[in-house]
Amino acid sequence: MSFPDSLSTTVWIIAVRIKMNRLIAETTSMKMRILLGLIICCRLSAHAEERYEFYNGIRALGMGGASIAVVNDETALLVNPAALGKLRDYFITIIDPEIAVSQQTEEIAGTDILKMIGPQSALEKALVNADKRMHLRSQLFPSIVVPNFGFGLFAKYEVNSEFESTANVFKYDYTNDYAGVFGFNFRLFSGMMKLGASARVVNRVEIRKEDIDPTSTGLSLKTLASEGLGIASDLGLVITAPVALLPSIAGVYRDVGRTSYTFRDGLLINPANAPSSTAETIDVALSIHPIHGRQMRSTWTIEYRDVFTYGKETDQLRRTHAGVELNYADALFVRAGMNQRYWTAGLELAMFNYQFQAASYGEEVGTAAETREDRRYVVKFSFRF
Repeated sequence: MSFPDSLSTTVWIIAVRIKMNRLIAETTSMKMRILLGLIICCRLSAHAEERYEFYNGIRALGMGGASIAVVNDETALLVNPAALGKLRDYFITIIDPEIAVSQQTEEIAGTDILKMIGPQSALEKALVNADKRMHLRSQLFPSIVVPNFGFGLFAKYEVNSEFESTANVFKYDYTNDYAGVFGFNFRLFSGMMKLGASARVVNRVEIRKEDIDPTSTGLSLKTLASEGLGIASDLGLVITAPVALLPSIAGVYRDVGRTSYTFRDGLLINPANAPSSTAETIDVALSIHPIHGRQMRSTWTIEYRDVFTYGKETDQLRRTHAGVELNYADALFVRAGMNQRYWTAGLELAMFNYQFQAASYGEEVGTAAETREDRRYVVKFSFRF
Protein backbone atom coordinates (compact mmCIF):
# COMPACT_ATOMS: atom_id res chain seq x y z
CA MET A 1 0.00 0.00 0.00
CA SER A 2 1.35 3.47 -0.86
CA PHE A 3 1.91 6.20 1.70
CA PRO A 4 -0.95 8.38 0.46
CA ASP A 5 -3.35 5.42 0.71
CA SER A 6 -2.14 4.70 4.22
CA LEU A 7 -2.59 8.32 5.22
CA SER A 8 -6.14 8.49 3.83
CA THR A 9 -7.03 5.28 5.63
CA THR A 10 -5.68 6.67 8.89
CA VAL A 11 -7.64 9.89 8.43
CA TRP A 12 -10.80 7.88 7.71
CA ILE A 13 -10.33 5.78 10.87
CA ILE A 14 -9.82 8.93 12.97
CA ALA A 15 -12.96 10.49 11.48
CA VAL A 16 -14.98 7.37 12.25
CA ARG A 17 -13.72 7.31 15.83
CA ILE A 18 -14.61 10.98 16.32
CA LYS A 19 -18.11 10.29 14.97
CA MET A 20 -18.53 7.28 17.26
CA ASN A 21 -17.31 9.24 20.28
CA ARG A 22 -19.81 12.00 19.52
CA LEU A 23 -22.60 9.46 19.15
CA ILE A 24 -21.66 7.77 22.44
CA ALA A 25 -21.47 11.14 24.18
CA GLU A 26 -24.89 12.17 22.84
CA THR A 27 -26.39 8.82 23.84
CA THR A 28 -24.86 9.03 27.31
CA SER A 29 -26.07 12.60 27.68
CA MET A 30 -29.58 11.54 26.69
CA LYS A 31 -29.49 8.66 29.17
CA MET A 32 -28.30 10.99 31.89
CA ARG A 33 -31.10 13.45 31.11
CA ILE A 34 -33.68 10.65 31.22
CA LEU A 35 -32.22 9.30 34.47
CA LEU A 36 -32.13 12.78 35.99
CA GLY A 37 -35.73 13.31 34.97
CA LEU A 38 -36.76 10.04 36.60
CA ILE A 39 -34.88 10.95 39.77
CA ILE A 40 -36.52 14.35 39.90
CA CYS A 41 -39.96 12.83 39.34
CA CYS A 42 -39.30 10.24 42.04
CA ARG A 43 -38.18 12.92 44.45
CA LEU A 44 -41.21 15.04 43.75
CA SER A 45 -43.58 12.11 44.18
CA ALA A 46 -41.72 10.98 47.31
CA HIS A 47 -42.72 14.08 49.22
CA ALA A 48 -45.80 15.28 47.38
CA GLU A 49 -48.13 13.81 49.96
CA GLU A 50 -48.69 13.69 53.69
CA ARG A 51 -46.27 11.73 55.88
CA TYR A 52 -48.34 9.04 57.60
CA GLU A 53 -47.41 7.89 61.10
CA PHE A 54 -48.74 4.88 62.98
CA TYR A 55 -49.58 7.06 65.99
CA ASN A 56 -49.88 10.80 66.59
CA GLY A 57 -50.93 11.86 70.09
CA ILE A 58 -52.62 15.12 71.01
CA ARG A 59 -49.93 16.22 73.47
CA ALA A 60 -47.24 15.92 70.83
CA LEU A 61 -49.38 17.63 68.18
CA GLY A 62 -49.75 20.64 70.47
CA MET A 63 -45.95 20.67 70.85
CA GLY A 64 -45.15 20.72 67.15
CA GLY A 65 -45.34 16.96 66.74
CA ALA A 66 -42.24 16.37 68.91
CA SER A 67 -42.65 13.51 71.37
CA ILE A 68 -39.93 10.86 71.67
CA ALA A 69 -37.74 12.77 74.17
CA VAL A 70 -40.60 14.05 76.35
CA VAL A 71 -43.33 11.37 76.47
CA ASN A 72 -44.03 10.41 80.09
CA ASP A 73 -47.30 8.48 80.15
CA GLU A 74 -48.94 5.35 78.73
CA THR A 75 -48.43 6.51 75.15
CA ALA A 76 -44.73 5.67 75.59
CA LEU A 77 -45.77 2.20 74.39
CA LEU A 78 -46.44 3.72 70.95
CA VAL A 79 -44.05 6.70 70.94
CA ASN A 80 -40.83 5.55 72.64
CA PRO A 81 -40.75 2.38 74.80
CA ALA A 82 -37.63 3.63 76.60
CA ALA A 83 -39.82 6.28 78.25
CA LEU A 84 -41.59 3.55 80.23
CA GLY A 85 -38.62 3.98 82.57
CA LYS A 86 -39.81 7.52 83.41
CA LEU A 87 -42.99 6.27 85.07
CA ARG A 88 -43.10 6.36 88.85
CA ASP A 89 -46.53 4.75 89.27
CA TYR A 90 -49.04 2.62 87.39
CA PHE A 91 -51.61 4.01 84.92
CA ILE A 92 -54.81 2.26 83.92
CA THR A 93 -56.51 4.10 81.07
CA ILE A 94 -60.14 3.08 80.71
CA ILE A 95 -61.19 5.32 77.86
CA ASP A 96 -59.44 8.04 75.88
CA PRO A 97 -61.25 8.94 72.64
CA GLU A 98 -59.30 11.33 70.41
CA ILE A 99 -60.84 12.98 67.34
CA ALA A 100 -59.18 15.20 64.72
CA VAL A 101 -60.71 17.05 61.78
CA SER A 102 -59.34 19.49 59.25
CA GLN A 103 -60.50 23.07 58.86
CA GLN A 104 -62.30 22.22 55.62
CA THR A 105 -63.92 18.98 56.81
CA GLU A 106 -67.05 20.67 58.13
CA GLU A 107 -67.41 22.66 54.91
CA ILE A 108 -67.24 19.43 52.89
CA ALA A 109 -69.11 16.94 55.04
CA GLY A 110 -71.51 19.09 57.03
CA THR A 111 -73.32 16.85 59.51
CA ASP A 112 -72.41 13.70 57.55
CA ILE A 113 -68.84 13.42 58.83
CA LEU A 114 -69.11 9.74 59.74
CA LYS A 115 -70.27 8.89 56.22
CA MET A 116 -66.96 10.17 54.87
CA ILE A 117 -65.34 6.86 55.82
CA GLY A 118 -67.07 5.38 52.79
CA PRO A 119 -65.25 6.21 49.52
CA GLN A 120 -68.40 6.74 47.45
CA SER A 121 -69.86 9.20 49.98
CA ALA A 122 -66.51 10.98 50.18
CA LEU A 123 -66.39 11.26 46.37
CA GLU A 124 -69.89 12.70 46.13
CA LYS A 125 -69.10 15.35 48.73
CA ALA A 126 -65.72 16.12 47.18
CA LEU A 127 -67.19 16.73 43.71
CA VAL A 128 -69.20 19.70 44.98
CA ASN A 129 -66.26 20.94 47.07
CA ALA A 130 -63.43 20.81 44.54
CA ASP A 131 -59.83 21.32 45.70
CA LYS A 132 -60.77 21.11 49.38
CA ARG A 133 -59.08 18.48 51.53
CA MET A 134 -61.09 16.43 54.00
CA HIS A 135 -59.28 14.92 56.99
CA LEU A 136 -60.85 12.81 59.72
CA ARG A 137 -59.05 10.75 62.36
CA SER A 138 -60.32 8.97 65.47
CA GLN A 139 -58.41 6.69 67.82
CA LEU A 140 -58.56 4.88 71.16
CA PHE A 141 -55.80 3.46 73.34
CA PRO A 142 -56.98 1.77 76.57
CA SER A 143 -53.92 0.45 78.37
CA ILE A 144 -52.23 -0.69 81.57
CA VAL A 145 -48.71 0.53 82.26
CA VAL A 146 -46.42 0.25 85.26
CA PRO A 147 -42.80 1.36 85.63
CA ASN A 148 -40.80 -0.36 82.88
CA PHE A 149 -43.67 -2.39 81.40
CA GLY A 150 -47.02 -1.90 79.70
CA PHE A 151 -49.74 -3.34 77.49
CA GLY A 152 -52.45 -1.68 75.45
CA LEU A 153 -55.04 -2.04 72.68
CA PHE A 154 -55.02 0.51 69.89
CA ALA A 155 -57.65 1.37 67.28
CA LYS A 156 -57.51 4.07 64.61
CA TYR A 157 -59.56 5.26 61.65
CA GLU A 158 -58.04 7.90 59.38
CA VAL A 159 -59.42 9.27 56.11
CA ASN A 160 -58.07 11.91 53.71
CA SER A 161 -59.86 12.75 50.47
CA GLU A 162 -59.90 15.45 47.82
CA PHE A 163 -61.13 16.08 44.27
CA GLU A 164 -58.41 17.83 42.28
CA SER A 165 -60.19 19.75 39.54
CA THR A 166 -57.10 20.54 37.46
CA ALA A 167 -56.09 16.87 37.20
CA ASN A 168 -59.72 15.69 37.26
CA VAL A 169 -58.94 12.89 39.74
CA PHE A 170 -60.27 11.90 43.14
CA LYS A 171 -57.71 11.08 45.83
CA TYR A 172 -58.70 8.85 48.72
CA ASP A 173 -56.48 7.61 51.55
CA TYR A 174 -57.91 5.37 54.26
CA THR A 175 -56.26 3.56 57.15
CA ASN A 176 -57.92 1.38 59.76
CA ASP A 177 -55.58 -0.17 62.34
CA TYR A 178 -56.40 -2.53 65.20
CA ALA A 179 -53.38 -3.47 67.28
CA GLY A 180 -52.28 -5.09 70.49
CA VAL A 181 -48.99 -3.68 71.79
CA PHE A 182 -46.73 -4.43 74.74
CA GLY A 183 -43.38 -2.96 75.75
CA PHE A 184 -40.69 -3.08 78.41
CA ASN A 185 -37.70 -1.03 79.47
CA PHE A 186 -34.32 -1.45 81.19
CA ARG A 187 -32.87 1.30 83.39
CA LEU A 188 -29.08 1.48 83.34
CA PHE A 189 -26.51 3.63 85.18
CA SER A 190 -28.97 4.62 87.93
CA GLY A 191 -31.61 5.48 85.37
CA MET A 192 -29.48 7.87 83.31
CA MET A 193 -29.83 5.51 80.35
CA LYS A 194 -33.08 3.82 79.43
CA LEU A 195 -33.39 1.14 76.77
CA GLY A 196 -36.83 -0.01 75.69
CA ALA A 197 -38.50 -2.27 73.17
CA SER A 198 -42.08 -2.76 72.07
CA ALA A 199 -43.89 -5.19 69.81
CA ARG A 200 -47.32 -5.00 68.24
CA VAL A 201 -49.62 -7.17 66.20
CA VAL A 202 -51.48 -5.00 63.68
CA ASN A 203 -54.45 -5.72 61.48
CA ARG A 204 -54.40 -3.03 58.80
CA VAL A 205 -57.00 -2.11 56.21
CA GLU A 206 -55.58 0.43 53.77
CA ILE A 207 -56.47 2.40 50.65
CA ARG A 208 -53.97 4.66 48.85
CA LYS A 209 -55.58 5.86 45.63
CA GLU A 210 -54.39 8.95 43.78
CA ASP A 211 -56.22 8.56 40.47
CA ILE A 212 -59.82 7.48 41.04
CA ASP A 213 -62.11 8.42 38.14
CA PRO A 214 -64.51 11.09 39.50
CA THR A 215 -67.36 9.54 37.49
CA SER A 216 -67.02 6.28 39.43
CA THR A 217 -70.05 4.72 41.09
CA GLY A 218 -70.34 1.97 43.66
CA LEU A 219 -66.96 2.58 45.29
CA SER A 220 -66.56 0.55 48.48
CA LEU A 221 -63.92 -0.43 51.00
CA LYS A 222 -64.13 -4.05 49.90
CA THR A 223 -63.35 -3.28 46.25
CA LEU A 224 -60.61 -0.70 46.91
CA ALA A 225 -58.90 -1.79 50.12
CA SER A 226 -56.01 -4.06 50.90
CA GLU A 227 -55.79 -5.86 54.25
CA GLY A 228 -53.32 -7.95 56.17
CA LEU A 229 -51.92 -8.83 59.58
CA GLY A 230 -48.40 -7.76 60.50
CA ILE A 231 -45.99 -7.94 63.42
CA ALA A 232 -43.92 -4.84 64.15
CA SER A 233 -41.33 -3.81 66.71
CA ASP A 234 -39.70 -0.56 67.88
CA LEU A 235 -36.51 0.07 69.86
CA GLY A 236 -36.05 3.18 71.99
CA LEU A 237 -33.30 5.00 73.85
CA VAL A 238 -33.29 7.93 76.30
CA ILE A 239 -30.10 9.29 77.90
CA THR A 240 -30.49 11.98 80.56
CA ALA A 241 -27.62 13.88 82.16
CA PRO A 242 -27.96 14.30 85.96
CA VAL A 243 -27.40 18.06 85.85
CA ALA A 244 -29.53 21.19 85.84
CA LEU A 245 -32.21 21.30 83.13
CA LEU A 246 -31.96 17.49 82.81
CA PRO A 247 -30.81 17.58 79.17
CA SER A 248 -31.83 14.44 77.31
CA ILE A 249 -31.12 12.81 74.00
CA ALA A 250 -33.54 10.25 72.60
CA GLY A 251 -33.84 7.99 69.60
CA VAL A 252 -36.38 5.49 68.27
CA TYR A 253 -35.78 2.82 65.65
CA ARG A 254 -39.27 2.22 64.26
CA ASP A 255 -40.56 -0.79 62.35
CA VAL A 256 -37.30 -2.68 62.80
CA GLY A 257 -36.42 -4.52 59.60
CA ARG A 258 -39.54 -3.10 57.85
CA THR A 259 -43.08 -4.12 58.81
CA SER A 260 -44.90 -6.37 56.38
CA TYR A 261 -48.63 -7.10 56.58
CA THR A 262 -48.40 -10.56 55.07
CA PHE A 263 -48.14 -12.57 58.28
CA ARG A 264 -51.65 -13.79 57.60
CA ASP A 265 -54.87 -12.67 55.92
CA GLY A 266 -56.80 -9.79 57.41
CA LEU A 267 -59.53 -10.24 59.99
CA LEU A 268 -62.18 -7.78 58.75
CA ILE A 269 -62.97 -7.42 55.05
CA ASN A 270 -60.20 -9.82 53.90
CA PRO A 271 -59.40 -8.63 50.35
CA ALA A 272 -56.95 -10.55 48.18
CA ASN A 273 -53.96 -8.20 48.45
CA ALA A 274 -51.98 -6.96 51.49
CA PRO A 275 -51.22 -3.33 52.40
CA SER A 276 -47.88 -1.79 51.50
CA SER A 277 -45.14 -2.57 53.99
CA THR A 278 -43.97 0.15 56.38
CA ALA A 279 -40.34 1.18 55.96
CA GLU A 280 -38.03 1.28 58.95
CA THR A 281 -37.05 4.74 60.20
CA ILE A 282 -34.86 6.28 62.87
CA ASP A 283 -36.02 9.42 64.73
CA VAL A 284 -33.85 11.50 67.07
CA ALA A 285 -34.60 14.29 69.54
CA LEU A 286 -33.18 16.58 72.24
CA SER A 287 -34.96 18.04 75.26
CA ILE A 288 -34.43 20.12 78.41
CA HIS A 289 -36.68 20.37 81.46
CA PRO A 290 -36.26 23.63 83.43
CA ILE A 291 -37.88 24.11 86.85
CA HIS A 292 -39.18 27.67 87.26
CA GLY A 293 -40.69 27.46 90.70
CA ARG A 294 -42.39 25.27 93.25
CA GLN A 295 -45.36 24.52 90.95
CA MET A 296 -44.12 25.66 87.57
CA ARG A 297 -41.83 23.85 85.16
CA SER A 298 -41.44 23.56 81.42
CA THR A 299 -40.28 21.16 78.74
CA TRP A 300 -38.48 22.15 75.52
CA THR A 301 -37.74 19.74 72.70
CA ILE A 302 -36.70 19.48 69.07
CA GLU A 303 -37.07 16.35 66.94
CA TYR A 304 -36.01 15.17 63.50
CA ARG A 305 -37.75 12.26 61.78
CA ASP A 306 -36.33 9.60 59.50
CA VAL A 307 -32.70 10.74 59.70
CA PHE A 308 -31.29 8.18 57.25
CA THR A 309 -33.20 8.94 54.06
CA TYR A 310 -29.97 10.36 52.60
CA GLY A 311 -31.50 13.31 50.78
CA LYS A 312 -34.37 11.38 49.23
CA GLU A 313 -36.65 14.10 50.54
CA THR A 314 -35.50 17.60 49.66
CA ASP A 315 -37.99 19.34 51.99
CA GLN A 316 -36.15 18.99 55.30
CA LEU A 317 -38.73 21.04 57.21
CA ARG A 318 -41.24 18.27 56.56
CA ARG A 319 -39.33 16.11 59.04
CA THR A 320 -38.60 18.84 61.63
CA HIS A 321 -40.62 19.30 64.82
CA ALA A 322 -40.11 21.53 67.86
CA GLY A 323 -42.21 22.39 70.89
CA VAL A 324 -42.55 23.71 74.42
CA GLU A 325 -44.88 22.87 77.31
CA LEU A 326 -45.57 24.91 80.44
CA ASN A 327 -46.82 22.83 83.37
CA TYR A 328 -48.54 24.41 86.35
CA ALA A 329 -49.07 22.06 89.31
CA ASP A 330 -49.69 19.07 86.99
CA ALA A 331 -53.16 20.52 86.46
CA LEU A 332 -52.80 23.08 83.67
CA PHE A 333 -50.62 22.56 80.60
CA VAL A 334 -50.07 25.11 77.84
CA ARG A 335 -48.28 23.99 74.68
CA ALA A 336 -46.91 25.52 71.49
CA GLY A 337 -44.55 24.55 68.71
CA MET A 338 -43.74 24.14 65.03
CA ASN A 339 -44.94 21.07 63.15
CA GLN A 340 -42.96 20.91 59.90
CA ARG A 341 -43.23 24.64 59.04
CA TYR A 342 -46.55 25.45 60.70
CA TRP A 343 -47.51 26.69 64.16
CA THR A 344 -49.19 24.48 66.75
CA ALA A 345 -50.90 25.13 70.08
CA GLY A 346 -52.44 23.00 72.80
CA LEU A 347 -54.14 23.11 76.18
CA GLU A 348 -54.78 20.46 78.84
CA LEU A 349 -56.79 20.49 82.05
CA ALA A 350 -56.17 17.58 84.43
CA MET A 351 -58.31 17.02 87.54
CA PHE A 352 -58.49 13.88 89.62
CA ASN A 353 -58.77 11.00 87.14
CA TYR A 354 -59.95 13.12 84.22
CA GLN A 355 -58.14 14.89 81.41
CA PHE A 356 -59.41 17.20 78.72
CA GLN A 357 -57.07 18.23 75.91
CA ALA A 358 -57.36 20.32 72.75
CA ALA A 359 -54.84 21.23 70.09
CA SER A 360 -54.47 22.80 66.66
CA TYR A 361 -51.70 22.07 64.19
CA GLY A 362 -50.78 22.47 60.53
CA GLU A 363 -49.82 19.49 58.38
CA GLU A 364 -47.77 19.76 55.19
CA VAL A 365 -49.68 18.20 52.28
CA GLY A 366 -47.91 19.99 49.42
CA THR A 367 -44.46 19.77 47.90
CA ALA A 368 -41.12 21.46 48.55
CA ALA A 369 -41.69 23.67 45.51
CA GLU A 370 -45.31 24.44 46.38
CA THR A 371 -46.06 24.06 50.07
CA ARG A 372 -49.61 23.67 51.33
CA GLU A 373 -50.95 23.70 54.88
CA ASP A 374 -53.85 21.59 56.08
CA ARG A 375 -54.96 23.16 59.37
CA ARG A 376 -56.39 20.62 61.83
CA TYR A 377 -58.09 20.56 65.23
CA VAL A 378 -57.93 17.78 67.81
CA VAL A 379 -59.80 17.07 71.05
CA LYS A 380 -59.40 14.28 73.58
CA PHE A 381 -61.06 13.21 76.80
CA SER A 382 -59.62 10.49 78.99
CA PHE A 383 -60.38 8.73 82.23
CA ARG A 384 -57.61 6.83 83.98
CA PHE A 385 -56.46 5.90 87.45
